Parts: sequence; C-alpha cells; structure tokens
Amino acid sequence: MSPNDNVDGRPLYAQIRERLVERIRSGQWKPGQLIPNEFEIAAEFGVSQGTARKAISELAAEGLVLRRQGRGTFVVEHTPAHVLFRFFNIVDGTGTAVIPDSREANASLAEADAEERRVLGLGPSTRVIRIKRTRMRDGAPFIVETIALPEALFPGLADRPEVDNTLYDLFQKEYGVLVMRTDDRLSAAAADADVAAQLGIAPGTPLLRVDRIAFGLDDVAVEWRVSLCHLDGAHYLARTG
Repeated sequence: MSPNDNVDGRPLYAQIRERLVERIRSGQWKPGQLIPNEFEIAAEFGVSQGTARKAISELAAEGLVLRRQGRGTFVVEHTPAHVLFRFFNIVDGTGTAVIPDSREANASLAEADAEERRVLGLGPSTRVIRIKRTRMRDGAPFIVETIALPEALFPGLADRPEVDNTLYDLFQKEYGVLVMRTDDRLSAAAADADVAAQLGIAPGTPLLRVDRIAFGLDDVAVEWRVSLCHLDGAHYLARTG
C-alpha cells in the first residue's frame, strides 16, 4: 500500500485499521495471539511507523487488542472470567460479583418473528436460534433468560448437546464473533406464573428486566437477550470508564 493511497477518502491509518480488523474477523489472528508490532505492520503495508501506531491504537481503543507492557499487543480473548467481569453486572450486597451457573438450557431453531427481525436487523424469512435457560446463584434459580441469535452467524449452535454458561467466549472461539459492547435497558417487571414457577417465587413478585442487545464488529447486532432477574439482596451495577 502506497503512503499516498487514499482512494476511498479515509485517512491512511483508518484504512490500515480496517485491514487489521479483517484479520481478527476472519480468524487469521486468533484470540490471545500476539500481533506484529508497529515496525512490522509499517513495513508490510508500506506506511510510516506513526501511521501503523495510530492504527493499532484505534484497535486498542475499541477493545479489539490488548497492550501488555514489555510483552507486546495481543488480540483480546473472551475467556469465561473476562466475560463475567465485563458483561455480567449483578453484584451482591457487598459489591462482590455474582458468579452464575446455568441449568435447563435448551436451544431451538425457528423463523424470526417481527420483533426479533427488528431488534437484530434481519430480513424476512430469516431464521434465529432461540436459547431459553435458567441461571443459578448459589444453587438457587434467580434469572430466566431468553436469547435470540441470527442463525447465519452461529451455524450449528442449536445442535450442540449443551449450551455454554458464558456464551461470549464461545461466540469468539467457535464462530469468530467478537462482542464489542452491549446496550442494556432496565425496567421493572412482575413474575408471571411460568417465570414464577421457574424461579420458585410467587406470581407477581417484582423482577428486574434487562433487555440487552449485544453488538459485534462494525456495530452489528449479534444477540438479543431478555433476562428476568429475582435479585433478592443483589443489585445491578452500571460500570463506567
């Protein structure tokens, strides 16, 4: 790539960034892999070291890579522990993160309904994978979850014998889908008879409803998740910064 190559009107560092993102998206760069340094990237693409450094800095700012002092820059890896810390926001009365388990999880394949198409940006006659599960806290049920995923992004997931407890590391490692951010909308709800039976509570018990859309690379919606939470001494912690 020539330093003067600016055919699409974007700054050169942005073009390099896109080429590097494609290596993560395609799986050429694996989760946890050490990537080339700025000198190597500059030489490969025929650009200045400053341009390469800015492209890598963009990846770091977006959470795609992680810089480790004295070791280099690595593709971010969604391990189960990382997923729970970054994306699971329920803590107990002392502020300690609640570590959930899953039970009674099942996945099925169906044509997306109108709301799933709207939220996930899908076309007509598109199929989704629906996951329903109960999440446990210290052996007691406290969340009922319903999840919808575009089948095109996760082929074969509905056929897996078990549904993983932390899905986002599965998404990255098995399907190359990296969750970059989530939008959570919180509201109050009352347990209906079915949810109450699953949670072992009385119908009408107040619940926290967390309506989440997870976004991958290029801000594409990859998951719609609705969680009905019986907090019982726990609370939702919104992290910033």
